[in-house]
Amino acid sequence: MGFTSAWGISSHPDTVIARHAPRLLPAMAADRAAHGSRERWEAWQRAPLPDHRAWYGHPTRRDAIDAFRALTAPGRHVDELCAGITDPYFYVVDHLWDGQDLDGIFVSVHSKEYAVSSLFHSIGPARAALLPGWCGNFLLTAAETRHALADVEAALTFTSPERTAAEEQDWLDYTAGEESVLDGPLRVWRAAVRNGHGVCGVALHIG
Repeated sequence: MGFTSAWGISSHPDTVIARHAPRLLPAMAADRAAHGSRERWEAWQRAPLPDHRAWYGHPTRRDAIDAFRALTAPGRHVDELCAGITDPYFYVVDHLWDGQDLDGIFVSVHSKEYAVSSLFHSIGPARAALLPGWCGNFLLTAAETRHALADVEAALTFTSPERTAAEEQDWLDYTAGEESVLDGPLRVWRAAVRNGHGVCGVALHIG
């Protein structure tokens, strides 16, 4: 069965962050606390997956690969909230993404793939652990965004060989001119800090 997913990071004044915090923060916390989430995260931290091009040659790792995909797929609570299922008055495209200028948003949309899964596998568990929030979902004030910048830069800044290795493990297909998951998040983060804004990251199914 096919699906389309999106992962977006957007920059907002603290007034917008505060307006959406009562809806988004409980959903994010519920996904983080969901049954099996912590166990999957700790298993991946202990045993990173091999080169994705060899996954089908590692039948003994199938359970680990499936657990990683479940870990990095959109969490149910954020997914249903942002798609307008649990709250018909909140739809992420209208409330967070619509009207954003290019400096303040990064959105990665893919068919039958998850952007967070590809990013996390590409950078590995040590770098992924530096990113705030839970598996691509976060809602931070301007002060929190500024405080987290050093960790986000450490996670998403690469030497030339590191960049090549990360690109080889990013399995997403990009159209001409489309921004990679290795670039967009840090760009928006830096722009948010320059502008004195907070950031919101959400992953969801859109079809």
